[in-house]
Amino acid sequence: MSSPSPEGKAAKPKSGWLNIAVDYGPLLVFLGVYKFYQPPESSAFGEIAAVIYGTIAFMVAAVVALAFSKFKFGHVSPMLILSTTLIVGFGGLTIWLQDERFIQFKPTAIYLLFGALLVGGWLRGKALLQILLEAAFEGVDKEGWLKLSRNWGLFFFALAGLNEILIRTMDFEGWLWAKFWVFMPLSFLFTFSQIPMLLKHGLAIEDVDEVVKDEPPTGA
Repeated sequence: MSSPSPEGKAAKPKSGWLNIAVDYGPLLVFLGVYKFYQPPESSAFGEIAAVIYGTIAFMVAAVVALAFSKFKFGHVSPMLILSTTLIVGFGGLTIWLQDERFIQFKPTAIYLLFGALLVGGWLRGKALLQILLEAAFEGVDKEGWLKLSRNWGLFFFALAGLNEILIRTMDFEGWLWAKFWVFMPLSFLFTFSQIPMLLKHGLAIEDVDEVVKDEPPTGA
């Protein structure tokens, strides 16, 4: 058990930037294998071999990240479970059919699902993000949680649309790099944009740093 703080509240576990590593680490592994691994000329996968081997590494890294989350934090968020399931599912289709479009569609599917869950919950008066992040954002009232869930849901819908645009306008390697240089910065900027609203709805100023460290998984 955590020892009480001087104010009498239990100390919150600090995840640091490990949540971000869990979210983006598998994608970094995918990009590294795709970029630097040289498949043998006799590979059965032909020209798409780099994508296939990168996808295999991506699937393994995603499962390892999920196991690490369970070991380090003592739990695995439903979003991370869903994201890992889709990575393995779409990754398996990519390998089986030897078509990189399946692994490219995976983020779109995740964003649409997350968006539908969050906006659907908001329409029913339920803030689903509160289940995931309440321990980090103590003091936020119900209205604040509802607004945060709605805003993240709409943001996920926007990311789904952006992913589809990039798939159609960039080559595969350019799309991979965009996951880091477009999607990750956008996610951080959006997270920061929510801080003023959360402060108005009860977030303590000393917890602002946790807002960034514990942002919802983005399904990279």
